Amino acid sequence: MTKLQPFALKDAPALIESVFPAQKVSFEAQRERKAGAGQTLTALGSYWKGRKPLILVRAILLGSLLPQTDDPEKDLEIFERLMAFDNGGLARREPKLKPADIAERVALVHPWQVFSYTLKGTSHSVEEIDRLQFPIQLADYPGLTLRWRRDLQPDAKLALLAKALATFSTYEERAALCKRPEELDQAALYAPIWPAVKAHLGRFGIQAQSHQELVEQLGLLRFGHRPKVGDTFCGGGSIPFEAARLGCDVYASDLNPIACILTWGALNIIGAAPEQRAEIERAQREVAEAVDREITALGIEHDSQGNRAKAYLYCLETRCPETGWMVPMAPSWVISKNRNVVAQLVPDHAKQRFDISIKSGASIAEMQAAEQGTVRDGHLVYALDGKTYRTSIKTLRGDYRGPDGNTANRLRRWEKQDFKPRPEDVFQERLYCIQWMTRETLESHRPETFFAAVTEEDLERERRVEAIVAEHLADWQEQGLVPEMAIEPGDKTDEPIRTRGWMYWHQLFGARSLLNIVLLRQMITKQGGNAYLTAKVPMVLDNACKLCTWNTGHPGSGEYTAHVFYNQALNTHYSYSLRSVSHIAETLLLSKEKTDTLGISKNCNIVSIAATDIGETSDIFITDPPYADAVHYHEITEFFIAWLRKNPPPPFDQWTWDSRRELAIKGSGDDFRRGMVDAYKAMTEHMPDNGMQCVMFTHQDTGVWSDMVSIFWAAGLQVVGAWYIATETTSELKKGGYVQGTVILMLRKRPAGDRPGFKQRILPAVKREVDEQIKQMLHLNTETEAKMGAPVFNDSDLQMAGYAAALKVLTGFTSIGGEDVTSFALRPRRKGETTVVDEIVGQAAETANSLLVPDGLDAETWGAINGIQRFYLRMLDMETTGASKLDNYQNFAKAFRVADYAAIMASIKPNAARLKTITELKPRDLTERTEIGPTPLGALIIALQEFLADKEPESVMANLRDAVTDFLGLRPKLIDMASFIATKARQAETRRAAEAIAGRMRNQRFQ
Repeated sequence: MTKLQPFALKDAPALIESVFPAQKVSFEAQRERKAGAGQTLTALGSYWKGRKPLILVRAILLGSLLPQTDDPEKDLEIFERLMAFDNGGLARREPKLKPADIAERVALVHPWQVFSYTLKGTSHSVEEIDRLQFPIQLADYPGLTLRWRRDLQPDAKLALLAKALATFSTYEERAALCKRPEELDQAALYAPIWPAVKAHLGRFGIQAQSHQELVEQLGLLRFGHRPKVGDTFCGGGSIPFEAARLGCDVYASDLNPIACILTWGALNIIGAAPEQRAEIERAQREVAEAVDREITALGIEHDSQGNRAKAYLYCLETRCPETGWMVPMAPSWVISKNRNVVAQLVPDHAKQRFDISIKSGASIAEMQAAEQGTVRDGHLVYALDGKTYRTSIKTLRGDYRGPDGNTANRLRRWEKQDFKPRPEDVFQERLYCIQWMTRETLESHRPETFFAAVTEEDLERERRVEAIVAEHLADWQEQGLVPEMAIEPGDKTDEPIRTRGWMYWHQLFGARSLLNIVLLRQMITKQGGNAYLTAKVPMVLDNACKLCTWNTGHPGSGEYTAHVFYNQALNTHYSYSLRSVSHIAETLLLSKEKTDTLGISKNCNIVSIAATDIGETSDIFITDPPYADAVHYHEITEFFIAWLRKNPPPPFDQWTWDSRRELAIKGSGDDFRRGMVDAYKAMTEHMPDNGMQCVMFTHQDTGVWSDMVSIFWAAGLQVVGAWYIATETTSELKKGGYVQGTVILMLRKRPAGDRPGFKQRILPAVKREVDEQIKQMLHLNTETEAKMGAPVFNDSDLQMAGYAAALKVLTGFTSIGGEDVTSFALRPRRKGETTVVDEIVGQAAETANSLLVPDGLDAETWGAINGIQRFYLRMLDMETTGASKLDNYQNFAKAFRVADYAAIMASIKPNAARLKTITELKPRDLTERTEIGPTPLGALIIALQEFLADKEPESVMANLRDAVTDFLGLRPKLIDMASFIATKARQAETRRAAEAIAGRMRNQRFQ
């Protein structure tokens, strides 16, 4: 038996540098994103967007530790087993396959050794059924019902499930039937794989029986100790958490203390051992119950019948300058779509205001009428005595252009002691509806609720709450229980100042929320300032604020109070909802925070410092840095910092409770590049010579790509691999019909010493490296498809590998054209400038694309046509294989340098993207002013359309000949493209037309 030798793999290339099943990782990453509240870490706070999927982090870590061997196919097989991507792993992931599914997919000579059956109401005899051999079509045997035999051994059932899964043509189809790996017991899921892992890696001394043991042993082989993973932009904590779950030591840092709280909570709450988890839950329930007793004693959430409030619905109210009436403001008066509940405005002429009644069981007409609120398109709109009044909200606010050119208004700026509007303020706040839980069902798991208009009794309770807050606010602020921190102006923080006049953070919270949160924090203090409880306070704040909207639900789905950060902004609303204290308490409980904690490393250090101030060495850095249009966390998290900055408990008291805006790396200009170079240079200096870095960033535009590459180059890093992962089906950070993907860039330290480079030498070297890399990957594709039924790489992978190969060459140099790479990376960019990096990335794309000839098209044709033609033909080919995902269209549009790919798209919806067919392309799409119109393919498409319109064939061919310059020289390529369309087009008529035109050109019938 080979003995494990420390440092035996010290200089061995990592598997992820050449092999990575990016498409399978993409699918699993998207599934994790779609899990919503089922994601492991969102229970700590969904206000932090953009957490990278845990399955992606796991894949990167394993790929960075596993070595390449002389058998890349086996390397890939073992990697997929470790991720439970193989058919055996999928079978253990509890696929939704019933015996009936097996019967129709798997060949069985003796099915009744596996299944039992019942037979009812059929003409088929028992003897006939007993002789059946599978597969069969159950529709041919009505009355036959199959069940698994009770005495069937689990291994036999798993083997059949694996066979059935193998009959599906794609990994996506197979995996979609299964649970996600982290939803299952990890020991049982991976128990069968360890003999194969040992057989393949035993030559290095690997004797692992778990991921944690494997990771530790691989760490010893590479670094001489258990691997340490660093993340200096730890954000929502997914990278440190997954690294710790795999058994690594962890170093995590972030300038933002809220990011540090989330990371600490991931490791110490979600990652807590069972006994610690039980203690945390006990403490949380004690706090929630103590606050509940206090609120009950105050009598401010129960009515005289014993019903208890769940949610309070408020709206703004303002005086109409035309009529002098006070008018409630809301974009909609629908309260519940599920129960047809609406608010209705009833004029009170004596008081010149509107009463608000609540109607349940509203008619369809009443529901439609309620959809039209009093706030429409930036105006206050309401009807009174048959006349409609309309006033711009800008007018109500008194908007004007200041001397500096910026928009200002005449809203009163609230003072520190204010927590509600003063009578003279433009916008008042009005409680108009309460959602009540019935007295009889208060103790049930899901109490029954109803909606009611506000009574005088309800208003008296409101006044009581306001009196308590008014009496104690100054003391609470002095004690640090309520913020006294002013809102600092900024890109995101200007919104509450501009639209409401709020100047202090506590003014974003209603009186009820202030009282509830104070009571909560007082009870936490009585628990000794428990860090486990304090870590949940941001989640409470995100759900108990005047920025929380009321979600009306839909038929079959209940209503609820939404949280503040559904997007990454401080959006003020004309109507909002505040939760009762019992409703707030739900956000404290750990009911959704369950995970397999096997192997969570306890050697984790979390510090709140800038990335440039790193003080510890890590073997592998995995980071998701800020870049370009990154979220303004340095501003919006002041919403939380304002509450927690005074008297935080240990270990939070070791962190700086300030957003430190001036230190945040942000933007996309020169300061951004300089900050990023400093950060990555610091990481490089705190990494062993054989260490590795992985940087994840959103793949959006080539400018960001070029900037990021220059940054890593100047930091002393060399690119060794790149992969594209589709992490989202729609962007969580923006709205729009596009897919947000992530580039995984793998880097190592650049070898010591000077290596000057010149463009004339670099470009040929890039072409050779890209060519060799892609040919190796295409060879592996052929081998894996023959043995495993599907290729491992798709065109996006091959493109990205081409970029990586080019950048490996480029980033190996220390200067280019006599200019030091650091100077090159940091010098100011001129608008429209094309840098050497841009040129080399462009050549890499061209080299890669020239090798990715669509099946059925001649390589000479492919080499001769331009980007828009390549795009149309490549995507036409991909559509025939079902690969019509929006990110494919986006990536190839960028790769082929297509200016406006949407012009030839029938749909750019994320899951329904497709090209316009030949018949869907309009004359305006094919003019000389479009990209595709002046090309030979554009002329061919027009010819096809004319042919389909029954125009005389001779005339069609004459027009084609006249439209294409050098028709005779281009005829072979036109024939090739027409033949390609004849095999790839979806419509049979188009295929026939394309074949006819190709035939006429072959036979020169155009003359």
